[in-house]
Amino acid sequence: MGLLDDVRRECARIADGSRYVTIEPDRLGSIAPGPPPALDPERHYLEGTRDEVIAYLLTLDAINFGSGWFPTLRKRPGCSGYYTVAWALGDRFRERGPWPTEDLRSIEAAEVAEVLGQDPSHELMELYARALQDLGEFLGDRTPTELVQSAAGSAERLAEIVAAGMPFFDDRGFYKRAQIVANDLTLAGVAEFADIDRLTIFADNLVPHVLRLDGVLIYDEALAARIDSGELLATGQEEREIRACALHACELIAADLGVPPRTLDVWLWDRGQGTRYKAVPRHRTRTVYY
Repeated sequence: MGLLDDVRRECARIADGSRYVTIEPDRLGSIAPGPPPALDPERHYLEGTRDEVIAYLLTLDAINFGSGWFPTLRKRPGCSGYYTVAWALGDRFRERGPWPTEDLRSIEAAEVAEVLGQDPSHELMELYARALQDLGEFLGDRTPTELVQSAAGSAERLAEIVAAGMPFFDDRGFYKRAQIVANDLTLAGVAEFADIDRLTIFADNLVPHVLRLDGVLIYDEALAARIDSGELLATGQEEREIRACALHACELIAADLGVPPRTLDVWLWDRGQGTRYKAVPRHRTRTVYY
């Protein structure tokens, strides 16, 4: 019993006793397949050497959080908060390559803000700086490639390694960001994991939103009204139920479609970039976990 079994068991438990979110069984078959999952080669840095791309993806995944703050970021034209960060970081790698590990350990919010084109006083920039400092400390004498190799070809083991080594990845019950590392490396073609298809979805605030608008998830009326009004949702039972019910529902949908949950996640996440989904507020929680 490893991390992935723990996630599935915990989310099934939460979904079974959920008070604020309901899975609509009759809608589980309404999700249509999408195109093959892929990373955007313009907004991600994928053209470097294998070692450089691994370093980029580990760096990106170290700061792949903050959706609760994204409405307050300066966005690149036509970009979401995530793509704004991914693209700006990619451009930094194109111009200067990876940060040396010792530089990550001492990076400050002002430098992060400059790279990402943001206000240095923004709360998220300090959190990003801490996350990159954690990455530098965690790497120690290892290169990013050596860190990936230490998982011995297991996506689950890599998730366990990063979750144990960096506080902002220690998202107990979900491990969204810890899991997505192996998936990103796989999509980039720079690593292979024998158990990659055992990953769950990457429980955030967009996949549940898509499932809600598609009728798979039904929120308590009061909770739905608060989300629709743009009110920030605190961490706690409601927020955990949203993510857990989304993950559990996706286990059922993926089994019905005969695809890995990680593939279903990308289909739903990409669908969430559409106008219909962006026109309705999703839940926003200020957390380092997604």
